[in-house]
Amino acid sequence: MAAGGRYFCTAGRGLEPFLARELRARLGATEVDYISGKVFFTTDAEPSELKKIKSGERLFLLIKKHDPLPVSGNKGKILHEIRSLVIEEPKDWLDVIATWKNLRGCEGKKDGVSQENPSPCKRKSEEEMNVVTKRQKTERVREIVSEECQAGAGENGVVPDRKSDEEGQTETKASLEDSSKSSGEKPVENEKHSFSFRVSCRCSGAIAKILTSQEIGRAIGIALMKQFRWRADLRNPDLEIFVHLNDMHSVVGIPLFRLPLANREYIKTAGLRSTIAWAMASLAEISAGDFVLDPMCGLGTILLEAATEWPEACYWGTDISDSQLEGADVNIKTAGLMDKIELLKASVKALPLTSESFDAVISDIPFGKKFKITKDVRFLPDILQEMERVLRVGGTIVLLLSQDLHKRMDSITKSGENEPPNAIPDGAGETTAVETSSSDGNSSSVVKGVEEPVLSSRQPCFGSLVPDGVYEVSLGKTVAFIYKYRKISAAGN
Repeated sequence: MAAGGRYFCTAGRGLEPFLARELRARLGATEVDYISGKVFFTTDAEPSELKKIKSGERLFLLIKKHDPLPVSGNKGKILHEIRSLVIEEPKDWLDVIATWKNLRGCEGKKDGVSQENPSPCKRKSEEEMNVVTKRQKTERVREIVSEECQAGAGENGVVPDRKSDEEGQTETKASLEDSSKSSGEKPVENEKHSFSFRVSCRCSGAIAKILTSQEIGRAIGIALMKQFRWRADLRNPDLEIFVHLNDMHSVVGIPLFRLPLANREYIKTAGLRSTIAWAMASLAEISAGDFVLDPMCGLGTILLEAATEWPEACYWGTDISDSQLEGADVNIKTAGLMDKIELLKASVKALPLTSESFDAVISDIPFGKKFKITKDVRFLPDILQEMERVLRVGGTIVLLLSQDLHKRMDSITKSGENEPPNAIPDGAGETTAVETSSSDGNSSSVVKGVEEPVLSSRQPCFGSLVPDGVYEVSLGKTVAFIYKYRKISAAGN
């Protein structure tokens, strides 16, 4: 087993409770706690196990977690506080680096672990190198900006535009390199830990009004070079240092994997965000031998996440769109799940399926630009009745509804609007806000989350379906809701 380490994993806003439960169950993680957008935990799991995390975005080794830095009008004082993140307790840094090296040695390149460059490129002529470096630097900065904006989208902070970020990071590298040559400070004894590095900084809140991400990253980078004699390399570093400062916390870590955990190798064409699809499937309580239906399966993301995690069940997907079914078929073949998932062209309003034949129904009710029923809300009762019909007594329905459909739910399900719901089981009392995309594959960013429960005393029953939890999810500029229902009696009773 790999040496135990302290980690944090970023999550779509509100998916933190899902991720915390998953870490305990999947990895046997201890000391699990979370703040908005991040879950902290301790585990001795190896990289191959860590890569199996489904509800997280990016995984980091934790170096430091502090209260927010004190902010004043004095830039010099703030920069001194920022440098103290590095200067104080340098042994913490070296211990984490040792753990990183150990984890890297366990799996290396085959598992995508972020690691040292195996061999440097041959030196070119100075003129040629300058041209190549400028081009590669620009390409890499664009990649960094895109990745970091995706990981931190929705936060109320300063997100530099692409041009300013390129200029800022170029300036940062130059400043760092000059500093590394001129510094006369005595570094920590560190012959065994000589790396090239880059600092990726995101800041929001009060500190972002005083300092830019480039200024903060430069201050930390210079401190690291003075302290450890590491080399700055914006283009192709051995090590990336992630720094996130806001009004709630100061966090410093090292990304463990090159690609986000949310990137699924088994999904060729992405539809709904995979982390949301997994979270929805986890609410369905799927067991071995169960029959699971997605009656508006689109590209099949929910079915793929469910079948990969719970392979002992049988899965069916229906959709009225030929193009969506074709995309789903390609995804299923790519994932090698042809024997687990059956596809059928059918309308959700008239499913050619036997009554009470499924143990769970999970679906993203389309409300994107290409596929939507928002303007045809009159059909929603028919859809719910058809789902209720094919569901067995005791089964569950998990739906993702737009804000508009959520607002209209009460008006189309009057029967139980005055009946308060039961308590939400297994931590569902914590409202979740997640990063998602619509069924047509258009990504959307996250917004600030982890709030009070959104279960309403007016949450209605629908026929034989009783509410079992509602989770508010973020779609960038708007919100949506995951509804969970349980069938308590035969339809019509």
